[in-house]
Order: sequence, then C-alpha cells, then structure tokens
Amino acid sequence: MAIKGSPRDMKKWLELLLDPNIQFPGESSEYRRARNQLLESERELRRMHQQVAAQRRALPLGGVLQGDYVFESAADGSQVRFSELFAPGKDTLVIYNMMFPRWSQDPRAGAPGGETALLPLVEQPCPSCTSIVDGLEGAAFHLAARINLAVVAKTSPDRLGTYAQERGWHNIRLLSSRNNTFNRDYHGETPEGEQLPVLNVFSRDEDGIHHRWASELTFAPGGDTSSLDPIWPIWGALDMTPEGRGDGAGYPSLQYE
Repeated sequence: MAIKGSPRDMKKWLELLLDPNIQFPGESSEYRRARNQLLESERELRRMHQQVAAQRRALPLGGVLQGDYVFESAADGSQVRFSELFAPGKDTLVIYNMMFPRWSQDPRAGAPGGETALLPLVEQPCPSCTSIVDGLEGAAFHLAARINLAVVAKTSPDRLGTYAQERGWHNIRLLSSRNNTFNRDYHGETPEGEQLPVLNVFSRDEDGIHHRWASELTFAPGGDTSSLDPIWPIWGALDMTPEGRGDGAGYPSLQYE
C-alpha cells in the first residue's frame, strides 16, 4: 500500500511551529517561570527519547526464528504461518501478545455483553490488553503502509474473532497461538501458563527472520508495563492532566459506572 500525494515540506512546517514567546490568556509570571523550567525538562526528555530510539534501531540482529510457527486466523480459522505475516516489500513485523485469557487473579469486570460476557471471568480477555488493541485498531490502517502488525492470543480463533466483532476491530490482524509455542518462546507466557503482555519486533532479510527487540523493561527490576506506553495512548493523555495516572491498580476496565 503506497502513500498517495506528496510529502509536506518539513522545513516550512517547522518554521510555522516556531514561537519562542508563546503565552496563554491569563497566565501569571509564576506560571510562566515554572512552565519554562518544565519546558527545559521536556526538551531533555525529547532528546533522551530520540537517543533511546536510535539505540533501539542500532541493535544488532537478534536470534533467527527457530521454526515457522503456525497460527490460526481469528477472521476465518485458517492456518497462517509466521513467515506469511510478512507482506511483499515490508520486512518488519510488530507482534503484540494480548492476554486472552486474562491473568487468573484479575478481578476487574468482564465484557459488558455479547458472547464473550458468557465466558467464565478467568477465560475472558484482559481489560488493559483490550485498551491497547483498541488503540492499535485505529493505528493499523496507517501502519500498514510501512510495517506488518499482528496481535496474538492463546484463546481459540472463534473466541478471538467474536470478541473482535464485539469491539469493532476490523483493521487489526488477530491470530490464535493456542497450538504453538510462540507465546512461551517469546516471553508472552509464564511456565505456569499465565499470559503476559509483550511487544516483539522481527525483521526479514536474506538470512531469514530475526528477532529485533522486545519490551524487556517489563521484566527488569522495578519493572512494570510502561514499556508498552508507546502503543498505549491512555497513559499519555493521563500524564498531561493534574490527576495523572493515579495508582493504576484497577484501570482500565471493560465497564465503567
């Protein structure tokens, strides 16, 4: 899928954005001083973000894929090999491991209706993973011009396809990994069978398919799932508010009062 039209002139666009004396109605001098100090921190954060992204891109090739995993499509139940997830001309693949079923000790509300709501709670999808895939669904249309994207889950293709219909997911490629070891091999599953939220990146070249990166920060000491923030827009929005994220213990959910 090629991008239509012509690219915008980024130099002119950046010139349009430049405003070194920006102010907002009614702000105090105290606010402006504090905001300018924060602005310097934000600029440093941007620099660090760019540096980390460059380090990520510069990683050497990871391990070669050991086998051509066979998945089941949530769309029609057909078998799909890992190698078939690469479209012609697109040699990068991003895979998100969705927790479906959810963590066995997750007490958050289940699906509000439909066939998924009839499943035992422990067999239903994770609310947090659902919110991530909600965001990827909107982005998938645009990402398809550059990369391959898929979401895998351990549940059956029928359950995954039904849930996709209930959520209105039409753009994202959904695959069942119930009959292969992909989740276990790439740290989307514990030895006890609990599902984990993991993002993995692969690339294809003449030497085969290589692993390139994973959201390993989740597993580091003091880790959490913030390594998924780049594809999880709700936290970015909350971080800009006075309330922030809160403790995050019960958010997000599949039902709200």
